[in-house]
Amino acid sequence: MNKLNNKHLLGIKNLNYDEIDLIFNTADKFKEVLTRPIKKVPSLRHITVANIFFENSTRTKLSFELAEKRLSAEILNFSSFGSSLKKGESLLDTIKNILVMKVDIMVIRHSSPGVPQFIANNVNASVVNAGDGTHEHPTQALLDAYSIKEKLGNIKNKKIVIIGDIIHSRVAISNIFLLKKLGAKVMVCGPRTLIPTHMSSLDVIVENNVKKALEWADVANVLRIQLERQQVKYFPSLREYSLYFGINNKLLKSLKKDLIIMHPGPINRGIEISSDVADSSSSIILNQVENGVAIRMAILYLLSHNIK
Repeated sequence: MNKLNNKHLLGIKNLNYDEIDLIFNTADKFKEVLTRPIKKVPSLRHITVANIFFENSTRTKLSFELAEKRLSAEILNFSSFGSSLKKGESLLDTIKNILVMKVDIMVIRHSSPGVPQFIANNVNASVVNAGDGTHEHPTQALLDAYSIKEKLGNIKNKKIVIIGDIIHSRVAISNIFLLKKLGAKVMVCGPRTLIPTHMSSLDVIVENNVKKALEWADVANVLRIQLERQQVKYFPSLREYSLYFGINNKLLKSLKKDLIIMHPGPINRGIEISSDVADSSSSIILNQVENGVAIRMAILYLLSHNIK
């Protein structure tokens, strides 16, 4: 098996175990490439990739662009800010205009759930979901799981707690889908107002006490409070959230055990996580960023095998 079953990567739900394993094994090879003096291979020199971002991004956008450059692809970058969308052009017309420039792969980020699926239904190019609203963020989940596997050796039966703003997080949903496929035990933790009521239907443990959650876990993936998506007040103040759910060094020392700390970024230091924890030896946050390039190289390379 040297390619994915589908020409698109729209969500974790579309991947089976063998495909996930193939992505991880391919990422291993590309991670070795990234240690060489010349960190470039000609794998996608015949491919044009368009990075189409309708929402702000730092890590994901840079990671995809660097992955494409390392694979020798031709790159087209699009941002909705300053584009003809501001003049009233429809989303589909914008996409079709980009497509006629002979684009093979489209990397899409949008604030509305379902947009990558909608685009995939209307174009011939391969579509990669780089995050759609509160729906999914499959490449982030893959790099997170890859980072856990790299640190612990395997994921099966490991206890992973996802802490924070679960209800607004596409990272949380994609991580839950992926970790369950890989045999991990998953818990979510946060204020009751930030945890969806359907979590139990996903075979996920729900905990509202952060210390109990950390005592249970092998790995803690800490999420940012997404104030930009909150239309109502879900908790009294950021100070109170930090007091009850923030991860700090004092809390970790009270556990008397080793714990791996993760965060998808961007970090709000002093709110969901303190600087002494984010920068500690327990943290693999920068490893996640590094692994993101290898994982995205693997995904683009494998999807290129489905391009006719």
